[in-house]
Amino acid sequence: MSLKRQPLMVVAAAFIGAAVYLGWAAATGVWGFALDDAWIHQTYARNLVATGQFAFVPGQPSSGSTSPLWTLLIALGYLVRVDYKGWTYALGAACLAATALGVWRLSLRLFPNHPRAALAAGILTALDWHLIWAATSGMETVLFTALSIWLIVATTHPTSDLRLSSIGLLCGLLVLTRPEGLLLVGLILLAQVAQRGWTNRATWTSLAWTMVVFVILLAPWLAFNWRASGTPFPNTFYAKQQEYAVLLAAIPFAQRLAQVFFAPFVGATVLLIPGSMAAAWALLRRVTHLATWTRLAPLAWTIAHLGLYALRLPVTYQHGRYEMPVIPVLIVFGVGGTAALLRCIWRDTRLWPRVLSRAAVLTIALTQLAFVVIGARAYATDVAIIEGEMVSVARWLDANAAPNDLIAAHDIGAMGYFARRPLIDLAGLISPEVIPFIRDEDQLEAHIQQRGTVYLVTFPSWYPKMTSRPGLVPAFAGSARESPEHMTIYRLFSKGQAREILLDADAKRADERG
Repeated sequence: MSLKRQPLMVVAAAFIGAAVYLGWAAATGVWGFALDDAWIHQTYARNLVATGQFAFVPGQPSSGSTSPLWTLLIALGYLVRVDYKGWTYALGAACLAATALGVWRLSLRLFPNHPRAALAAGILTALDWHLIWAATSGMETVLFTALSIWLIVATTHPTSDLRLSSIGLLCGLLVLTRPEGLLLVGLILLAQVAQRGWTNRATWTSLAWTMVVFVILLAPWLAFNWRASGTPFPNTFYAKQQEYAVLLAAIPFAQRLAQVFFAPFVGATVLLIPGSMAAAWALLRRVTHLATWTRLAPLAWTIAHLGLYALRLPVTYQHGRYEMPVIPVLIVFGVGGTAALLRCIWRDTRLWPRVLSRAAVLTIALTQLAFVVIGARAYATDVAIIEGEMVSVARWLDANAAPNDLIAAHDIGAMGYFARRPLIDLAGLISPEVIPFIRDEDQLEAHIQQRGTVYLVTFPSWYPKMTSRPGLVPAFAGSARESPEHMTIYRLFSKGQAREILLDADAKRADERG
């Protein structure tokens, strides 16, 4: 097949994969997002267009969005008044297609002798179940993945002033998508300096030009965060680490590292490990060659990215969404290395090597398709839980709570979009004042009592002490049959009111006994 047709096949595979997931969920009766955090972006985007403010609660600018670039892209849909879900799905599918195209292009650059392998890598990326899930989840994960792979592609090409500007632009957009993009930016720039020579004056001139573009793009966001919360990065950046700090003490680092590194290999990617190791070894053998440095940067970033999460945020929930961005790199090197290994086997004239090589290709393809189906079922389940728990609870509050009732909640995504009430975010995303005591239930309870909170919304197991207080009365709960427990709305009463409730309950029981 000609190279000109390969990109069309890769793009088509990406959109087909996204359509399968959305169609599967719709066939089960749900149509929404797989994560409550997706509603945070929707709320910021809608409020930005409606009020001109980057605010979760209108009139209160906040830095609770980890991905301002994704929020801005979603806001375009509200600006032109198209269906917000359809627009977000289309953005996700387009980012998935861009990721797969980047993998195809990078494969041609790194493994020019295997053009068919480039097509295979692109299609495997487009049909990777993690990435399809991310593309239809309403989150920024696949945008971050697309920008990462294209930044790597840009640095594998001879530099020019225009390309240096594009590299600076990609660096800025990457960090505006997620703060941890700084890690890849640093490694890419370091690799370029090493490749072109530390003593070469042109090297530092090029680096300075790239950094100028990068800083110009990033400065307004940093300034906004500082003004809104007194920190350079979003509240989420700090709140997540504080919330899961207990895991750092409870789980040994080696175990955390193993869990985080395992997450991207759930699927056909695990079958590419021998090829990845072969490709990495081939590069390491030529590490003294200057051109090798930028080719090693993607592998170095993969290890550093996963290692950073094992060190600071060792969580693999939501199918390992924080680890997903490295999957395209694993596929590039895995397919390229596997193609090289199989090419050696195919040259063998004996029957069993030829059968073995073809069986290996077929196994990878069938495993990939099997996980597409598994992932589609998981996606439909995730959407059903969000719709049946978070969204239904938020809609109940919209219909029953007074306009000025203060609500303390964990999570706040659908709550902010549908309920439109004053909020205290127990996860600290838009309420940074709770971050210092985010895991202390007693302090959290005292804080929400002091603020005059009317409703507490949470899963009971998240705050077992708080939700067992006598001053809380369940008013409504979600009902998703796929959820192991239900998000509950508690009516919050003062201590005096709680005492009266207990006395009334005792009196009723006495009357019943009498």
